[in-house]
Amino acid sequence: MTSQNAARGFASLAVHAGQEFDPTTGAVIPPVHFSTTYAQDGIGGLHGGYEYGRSGNPTRTALQRQLAAIEGAAHAFSFSSGLAAEDTLLRAVLRPGDEVLLSNDVYGGTYRLISRVLAPWGIGLRIVDMSDLSAVAAALEERPARIVWVETPSNPLLRITDIAGLAALGHAAGALVVVDNTFASPALQQPLALGADVVVHSTTKYIGGHSDVVGGALVLNDDALAAEVGFLQFGVGAVSGPLDAWLTTRGIKTLDLRMQQHSRNAAAVAELLEGHDRVARVYYPGLPGHPGHELAARQMSAFGGIVSLELESGEAARRFAESTQLFQLAESLGGVESLVNYPDAMTHASVRGTELAVPEEVVRLSVGIETVDDLLADVEQALRV
Repeated sequence: MTSQNAARGFASLAVHAGQEFDPTTGAVIPPVHFSTTYAQDGIGGLHGGYEYGRSGNPTRTALQRQLAAIEGAAHAFSFSSGLAAEDTLLRAVLRPGDEVLLSNDVYGGTYRLISRVLAPWGIGLRIVDMSDLSAVAAALEERPARIVWVETPSNPLLRITDIAGLAALGHAAGALVVVDNTFASPALQQPLALGADVVVHSTTKYIGGHSDVVGGALVLNDDALAAEVGFLQFGVGAVSGPLDAWLTTRGIKTLDLRMQQHSRNAAAVAELLEGHDRVARVYYPGLPGHPGHELAARQMSAFGGIVSLELESGEAARRFAESTQLFQLAESLGGVESLVNYPDAMTHASVRGTELAVPEEVVRLSVGIETVDDLLADVEQALRV
C-alpha cells in the first residue's frame, strides 16, 4: 500500500484504491480493458508492462490494488475462483511430503482439493479443531506442518479461532498460517494485522456481493512468496477475466455498507431463532452465549451475515430449507439476497462420512440486506411448516 492509502479509512480505500480516473477522457469510472494483447513500441517496448492478457490486464491490476489496500497488504492476486486461488497458494508452498494442518470446520471444496487432488501428489492432511489452541499446539508438537489453514468464522458452524494466537503457534513451529477470510470479509476482520501470513478469499461471496461473478483472491505481504504466487498465476493461468474483475471491483465499493446491513439483519434473525421453541441450537458469534463471542468481538468489528441453526432432526432441517420464501434455496452465500442452504446435501456433501461432516440437523442462512421484518416473518413461517 502507498502511504496515502495507509492514511485512509476502509470505506475510502474500498471506493478509491486502484480506481484513478481515466487520464485520456477523465472518466471517473476506469474502463474495462477487454484486449487480450497489447501493441509494443519495438520488440520488448511494453506499455505499462502489459503484453498478453494472461500475464496482465489493467482491470485485473486495478482490482488487485484494491484488494491489497482493503486488507492492508503489500500484494494481492485475483483468480477465476476461490479454489483456483487456494490451489495456486498450495502449489507455491507445498512439496511432496509436506503436510497441511486443516481446521475441522471448513468449506468442503477446500478439503476436497487437498484430500483428493493434492494427496495423490504426496501432500499430507491432518484435521484439528483450530478454535482449541491447545489442540493445535499438541498437533504441531506431534508432527510439524508446512501450512496451518483456518476459516474464522468457520463454514458452516461459525467457530471462532484466535488468529493472533494461532499465528504465534504456527510461526513457532515453522508453518505458514493461512486464514480464509471469506465469511468476515476485510470490512470486518484483518487477519494480516493479527499475524496471519496469507489471506484467502472466495470473492464470489461478500466481496463481489451480488451473486453475479465467480472469483478468488490471495492477499499477503511476503515478497518472495508473492513472486512465486505471481509466477504460478501466470504459468498456470487461472486468472480472473476483465469483466469478472470489474464486477468484483464494483462490489467492493459498497462492501463496508453491505457488511453493516448483513450483520444487523443476521443479528435480528439469530435472536429470533435463539428464542424459538422449534430450534435446538443457533450458531452465530454475535450471540452472547456463543463460545467464541468475546473473541469475535475483539478481532472483528461486527459479526457478519451468516447464521446456522440446528433443528430437532434432519427431516425437520430439510423441511425448513424447502419452506422459506424470501430466503432462496441455493448454494453459495454473501450476496445481497438471502439464501438458505442444507450443507449436508449441498455445499458440504463432499465431506460426508469424514470428521468434517456437517450434522444433518443443520441449516445455514446467508442473511441478505432485505427489510429485516420480511426476513423474520419468512423464518417464522418456515419454522411452523
